[in-house]
This record gives sequence, C-alpha cells and structure tokens, in this order.
Amino acid sequence: MTQADGTSFATLAREVEAFVRGPGEAYATAIERDRSVPAQLWTDLRDRGYLRLAAPVDYGGAGLSFTQYLQLLELFSMSHASLRMIVHVCNGVWRSIDQFASDEQRKKFVLPQVAGDLRVAFTLTEPTAGTGADLRASVTRDGDTYLLSGEKHLITFGVSCDYWLLFARCEGSTGKDGTVALMVDRHVDGVRVTPMPDTMGVRGTDHAHLTFDRAPVPVANRLGEEGDGLTVALGGFLTPSRIGVAMTCVGLARRAQELAVEHAGNRVTFGRPLAARQAVAFALAENAADIEAARQLTLHAARRWEAGESDAGALSSMAKLVAVDMLTRVTDKALQVHGGIGYWEGSTIERVYRDARAQRFEEGTNEIQKTVIAREILAAGR
Repeated sequence: MTQADGTSFATLAREVEAFVRGPGEAYATAIERDRSVPAQLWTDLRDRGYLRLAAPVDYGGAGLSFTQYLQLLELFSMSHASLRMIVHVCNGVWRSIDQFASDEQRKKFVLPQVAGDLRVAFTLTEPTAGTGADLRASVTRDGDTYLLSGEKHLITFGVSCDYWLLFARCEGSTGKDGTVALMVDRHVDGVRVTPMPDTMGVRGTDHAHLTFDRAPVPVANRLGEEGDGLTVALGGFLTPSRIGVAMTCVGLARRAQELAVEHAGNRVTFGRPLAARQAVAFALAENAADIEAARQLTLHAARRWEAGESDAGALSSMAKLVAVDMLTRVTDKALQVHGGIGYWEGSTIERVYRDARAQRFEEGTNEIQKTVIAREILAAGR
C-alpha cells in the first residue's frame, strides 16, 4: 500500500473536515429525525471516495497508509455515529475477505466492495455464544455446498447488505479448528432476517438478527480452508478494526470537547463565563490530556500493526480499552459543562453522549480486551 505525500494528504484532510462540518451535520439532522440513514449518504460517501480510502491503489482505493486513514477516521467520527460507522466498516471489511481470497473471489467480492458497489456485513456475534472460538453456528457439507444452521445477532448492516461475511464451524468441531469464513448471499434460501429494535445511539444504522436453517452456501464462497475462519475474523478485521474503533473514540471525544469549550465560553452565569471558573477549566484541561493520550496510544498500535509486529493484537486491545474509558470520561464532563440544557433531545452534546455508549461493546467489551491483554502479558512472563 502506498502513502499519500504530505501536501496531498493535508488537502484531503481539509476536504474531509469540511464535509464533516458541513454536509455531515445536515445528514446527522436527517438521520436523527427519520431514524434511518438516507440512501444518498451511502452514494455521497462512495462518490467522494471515502469508502475506499484505506484500500490499495491497484484495487481502486486511495492507497493511504493505515495511520493516515486513522487521522481521517478521527475527523469522520466527529460527525454522526452512523456516518462514521459506514466509513469504518467499508474501509476495513475488504481486508478480511482479501487475505485468503482467490483471484476469482477477489474479483467477485473484494473489488466491488472497495468500489462501494457491494455492501458486506461482518457476521460473527451470536445470541447464544461468546466471542471468537465459542461459535455455535455450524455447517455440514453436501458435495459442493455447505448447509448453514444457527443464529447471529447485532449484525451491523445485516438487513441492508448484499453479503454476510459469516463465521461458523464445521459440525462436530471444537475450538478454532473447523471454523470457516463464508461469503453468504443476503437472499439465500433458508434464512430469516429480523431487523433489531432501535438503539439508544448510532441511530439509523440497521442491525439484524439472522436465523439460518440449512441455508445452502457454495463451498466456493469459503475464504481459505476449513480451520481458517477465526484467522480471517481476528487477524484480517478485528485487530485493525479495534484500533479503528479506538480512533473513533478519539474523534467523538474531540467533538464533545469542542462543544464543551464553546458552551463554556458563551454561557455566562453571575456575570462571568463558565470558562472563567476553575472547576470547568480544569475539567476541560483533563479532557484535553485524556484525548491526546488515547490518540497517541492508538497511533502507536497502528504503526505496530502496519509493521507486522507480534504485539499488535495486544496493543489494539490496549488502545481500544484506554480510548473507550477516555470517551466515557470526556463525554460525561462535556455534558456536565452544558448543565441541564445538554440533557435535552435535540442538542448535539445529547446525541454525542448517546452515541458514545456504543463504542463500549464494538469489537469486544472492555472485559474482552482485558482478557486479550492479560493473555499476552502472562504468556510473555512465562
């Protein structure tokens, strides 16, 4: 993958920021009002090239380095959570498919996804299982076809996608052995797609509950071999995606801080602006330090992942853990600076506060991140 030179990247960053602060805010208003993402937003993001920023040039992408992309993702994350969700998922899911894709699969799935012509939903989470190797969805093989049975839920874009990048296991297998990664057609026979209820935040993004009953999936749609499923899921998507989610926390916290600083400068009580009061000024100072610390850890994790270092997985969990806790503190203080008026629906800080809660479980809860980190440091100790 190439890297944009400083001048062209700075121009792109200014363009993205202008979009976020202009059209992005108009889209945010429409999403909150209608509780759905307008089709025009997908088209707009695609036409501007924002859904292929992180993909290689020879795939039709912009060829940005991962760390450059993250700097833009920080900007996108200052906007509505559904907008940043589209950018984040579309700029990452191609990696998962690509790492084990055959030339034919690359032409069929990867290149159209990078171009924005194919919508792919990452489909791992299950209602009756935990994370990773604890998969219950299973397949049995019948000649050149897998028969898929089981349930998935909380699947982002699972209603509106064209394909599910779905993870299951060969019936009778345990652990990571026997896990498979499959590209499953959204309109396959033997599946029931149920839209999930509205969420507290990230309004407008659809989520699906999926029930499969011996749904036929061509073996040709398997990525890699039997047993490669978790490698596809964890290495190809989850590690960089956790780093990406950490940066979305930085971006949203930055927006909350901007709103708090603006309100503190404009709101006057007893003849003085809130910003003149030490308690408020100190809260804003703590926020600024918190945001920068999380940003730098996230960029460090990104550089280690780009370099292929063995500690990238643990660092991705560290970045996500630290950034999520930071976002919780920053948005809470930012809302407090606004006083009671910030609690009312329709204020931007109220939306930011609701949206922030979602990152607490995206790409694994804090408890999962601590498990990953502890496993790595204890293994190193031995």
